Amino acid sequence: MTVEALASTALNGAQKVAVVLMQVSPISAASLLAQFSESEAEEIAAEIVRLRSVSSSVANTVINEFHAHIAGGHRTSRGGHDFAADLLEASFGADKAAGLMERLNSSLAGKSFDFLEPISPEQIVALIDGELPQTMALVLTHLRASKASLVLAGLDDGQASEVALCIATMGPVAPEVVSVVAEVLKQRAGSVASPGASSDKVGGIQPLVDIITRADNKTERSVLEGLDSLDPELAGEVRAQMLTFKDVLRLERRDLQRILRNISPKVLGTALKGASAVLLETVRSNISDRNKEILEFEMANSGPLRASQVEEARALIVRSIREGTANGSIVIHRADDEDYID
Repeated sequence: MTVEALASTALNGAQKVAVVLMQVSPISAASLLAQFSESEAEEIAAEIVRLRSVSSSVANTVINEFHAHIAGGHRTSRGGHDFAADLLEASFGADKAAGLMERLNSSLAGKSFDFLEPISPEQIVALIDGELPQTMALVLTHLRASKASLVLAGLDDGQASEVALCIATMGPVAPEVVSVVAEVLKQRAGSVASPGASSDKVGGIQPLVDIITRADNKTERSVLEGLDSLDPELAGEVRAQMLTFKDVLRLERRDLQRILRNISPKVLGTALKGASAVLLETVRSNISDRNKEILEFEMANSGPLRASQVEEARALIVRSIREGTANGSIVIHRADDEDYID
């Protein structure tokens, strides 16, 4: 951006320092920047990249605030990516500057999609209509998971599955690519980017899980079934991460009883080691009196257990739940899926 009509009083501290550094020679600027900490220098460099150029009136006002006189009094200095990179290199050396610029680029790329925050999920669906699944996936990974899930729900079933696959298999994306995609969408939306918190979100299974678990049951089922046909192994990994041992609390009573009937009291006792009181009581109230006695005995005499033993036992139970959800015999209820009746 340029600072043409912006008053100097609207600039924050980092922006004012950036303006000052843009008025002096690179050698002097590097010497000044070296006086700041790395985090401060990174923030200042980010402002230099964003400002690019500063009007002489704003520059003069800022310089006067720092009680420094600029010869001639009417200088419009340069900024931008290259200037910031050169400045950091002169201040901290090539290796450290490269790391700072890499973090800076990621931060700036994350901000590229801030303009989508006030736009409704339905409008975002319309905005990305016709884009490749890879592009849609990139956009969704830069949205809040709650909003991304609504966007995913607005896509066609097959399309949603392809986008989900792209999210789960997405690797690092160059900041330049992120910026180009964001700029195209911004122009299409006729929006102006608004400042906001940076985002370092990337693709992978966890972002997909975050999105799916916030979607409604229909969308969740549709996406997972689509992934089953596209990449069964990946679909299994996604399901595995969607479920945890604590999910037994969200099972219907009859489903929980069916699962527990097939788990030996010894395995169950190991799995419950260190579990919450609520989880313990839920399990105890859904097994027979005989199995409850055996379970109490196993837990009382098990002694200290390795964490790996506990996790292995819990994994057996989670696997049973996952198999049930995969074949449709078990439904996991999300807290926000409930309908309320007055």
